[in-house]
Amino acid sequence: METATIPAELEAYWKQLDCGFPRVEPVFAECMRDALATLSKEGVAAYVEHARFLGKMGRGAEPILIFLEKWPAVAKALGEDALPAVMECIRRMWKSPNGNSITPFLQSLPATARRLQSLQQLRSYLDIVLDFMERTTGSIHGIHQTFPSPGLSSLFKQAPVLLGQLSLEGLKNWVEYGVRYYKDHPDRQIDYFGLQSADSRAVLQRERHGTLLVDNERKLDMYLRGLWHDESHLIPYSGAFDELRKPVPYYDKLGIRLPDAYDDFIFPSPASGRGVGGEGAQGSPLSNSLPHCGREGERLPAGEIVISGLDRYRAVLAHIAGHRRWTTAIFADNFSPFQRMAVEFLEDSRVEYLAMREYPGLHRIFTALHPIPAENACDPEQESGVRHRLALLSRAILDPQHPYQNPQIVEFAQRFHDLMQHSDMSTSEIAELAVSFVAKTRRQSDQLAKIHFKDTVVEYRDDNRQMWKFIEEGDEEEAFDEPRKIEPGKEITGLPPRHYHEWDYHNQSYRPDWVSVYEALHPPGNATDIDRLLAKHGALAKRLKKMLDLIKPQDKVRIRYQEEGSELDLDVALRSLIDYKSGAMPDPRINMSHKTSGRNIAVMLLLDLSESLNEKAAGCDQTILELSQEAVSLLAWAIEKLGDPFAIAGFHSNTRHDVRYLHIKGYSEGWDDRVKGRLAAMQAGYSTRMGAAMRHAAHYLEQQQADKKLMLVLTDGEPSDVDSKDGRMLIEDARQAVTELDRQGIYTYCINLDRKADEYVADIFGQQYTIIDRVAQLPEKLPTLFLSLTK
Repeated sequence: METATIPAELEAYWKQLDCGFPRVEPVFAECMRDALATLSKEGVAAYVEHARFLGKMGRGAEPILIFLEKWPAVAKALGEDALPAVMECIRRMWKSPNGNSITPFLQSLPATARRLQSLQQLRSYLDIVLDFMERTTGSIHGIHQTFPSPGLSSLFKQAPVLLGQLSLEGLKNWVEYGVRYYKDHPDRQIDYFGLQSADSRAVLQRERHGTLLVDNERKLDMYLRGLWHDESHLIPYSGAFDELRKPVPYYDKLGIRLPDAYDDFIFPSPASGRGVGGEGAQGSPLSNSLPHCGREGERLPAGEIVISGLDRYRAVLAHIAGHRRWTTAIFADNFSPFQRMAVEFLEDSRVEYLAMREYPGLHRIFTALHPIPAENACDPEQESGVRHRLALLSRAILDPQHPYQNPQIVEFAQRFHDLMQHSDMSTSEIAELAVSFVAKTRRQSDQLAKIHFKDTVVEYRDDNRQMWKFIEEGDEEEAFDEPRKIEPGKEITGLPPRHYHEWDYHNQSYRPDWVSVYEALHPPGNATDIDRLLAKHGALAKRLKKMLDLIKPQDKVRIRYQEEGSELDLDVALRSLIDYKSGAMPDPRINMSHKTSGRNIAVMLLLDLSESLNEKAAGCDQTILELSQEAVSLLAWAIEKLGDPFAIAGFHSNTRHDVRYLHIKGYSEGWDDRVKGRLAAMQAGYSTRMGAAMRHAAHYLEQQQADKKLMLVLTDGEPSDVDSKDGRMLIEDARQAVTELDRQGIYTYCINLDRKADEYVADIFGQQYTIIDRVAQLPEKLPTLFLSLTK
């Protein structure tokens, strides 16, 4: 294969990268195009600058290769602002004895980014990682760090699994347990953070609680779109890292911010039947007993009711969607802090009232989650009661059967309902009611520094930052970046890499986003070369045509000897008449019927184009590649005659960072000169990373509408690659790929040209393979084998 060259428009970036690793140059152009399409101009500059640093820090080619391939996807998930935090973490590992953990850290980053989904979450995750590194990195005399952290690399390898089951708070607790008990036991620390020890899995199970946003994002997104016609992006945050000021949900131009996990909420049902699930006051628009939003509350043995974490998410989204639909921002400059607080409480009540009027089932969830403050809980002589009075009013508005006796609470709750029954009101009108409430209930003790907070926090409500606007903008106002665009004059060609997992049989788990597959259209060649090959095998083609005529689909096939049928079978009827005239028992099966006979098969022919195909075939003057061209040409001709949809693709690999997938024929193309030209131009080189190529081929085959989907893999050796030292690793990954394809309904069959294939091919394909010892017979055997498989 020809050495990759850098396109002219990317030469400046290549010179800036100043990389001497031969493995980087073949993939640089595709990576750079992906970055130009994804990142801003400043982001591209930082991308190349930090890639240069990774290539110069003395850790080989792996860090820079991984960064070049993975960072655009990470930046797309987390934003370009995540790069400084990531590089700071890498630098701290580089300056410590933990430099060997940089590669697994970068490798786990894309999967980690998909689970975290926000810059705030990433920073919290990196805080956990760096704290763990500092506490487990050893030293001889307690002054300079000397020994790397035994469990850091294992932690990075398991990070996608851990974040798939734990919130960041749960991850922090899980890591803390391992550090506390195994800080001075390197081997046990490796087992713990590699999820190999029993207590590691036990603590993981203990910390697995609550409903994770990332696991239910699709459901919530459909809920938001279907009920509220809102397409905002859902962004998680963690509440485990800010003990002084717990974050609360909010929304801005980038999306809706929600906690990364919610536990089920257990609510004690009042003995009077009031509250959760209870009916509202007669005549109230909220008293209708309609189907609830989400699943019904489960009654516990003690009469309690549990609201699931998913319903808690729905409550937050309903509240925020109500704000986005009905709240209009008003100026905050002329309101005092107490007045602003009152406006926020009553505006929250207004949008909830309107939301419940549209979807009455929300009343059950809101009533269960809203706190019920005791009327006399606040001592006005010792603490400020503004929040307490507003929480009482909010609860009284939500629950018309409230027990409160305070005349002002009762009065304003009734005024609220009266106003809402006549009109929806507006944010500015509700602000007038709120100011009136503050003025009428004001006390001298409201100025006390001690504020009564118990049962005043309504956790499903947002922080109301979007309902205020300011005459004079200050430093606290947010600024948002312009949409990212490709630099003028830079036309992007080619496709960005697709990343696939790879099976690690040692840990019995996947390495996420481990392999990068680059796909392209195979370069063209001379179509007449294929025509000459077909003419060379003219006699074989004639024999194949006879076989094809036997199995070729017919529009209608006769079914004879039927007692009942669509028409008379004259031959049988005449014989029956003769039997009858001669006194013998006539055959009653004198009718015939018809049935439609057809084939509904989609085929993918996947060709191994590794370097070994350039070797001469045993007992023949031709190379294995040339014989493969002849065999594939005959097979493609045969499949075209049958009318089955089929595609042809070739693959080879040069480490996991550079798996090439070359399209020779697509499903929508016919067997024409363009396809023949690509087949004639086939060249062999590099290695055989089979599992990734099969997964990518399945990506196209599974989209075909067919009753049977067949993938034929033509190879001359076992899966291997230059960066895989374990000979079983890629064999086991290919076997796992076959299992995955089988679950997708794809039948995989291997035609192997290796005489020693018995040692490994059954491990990969089970009984679904054929070994052709005499490669010279390939052009004859391959089409025949296909016909027998699809008969």
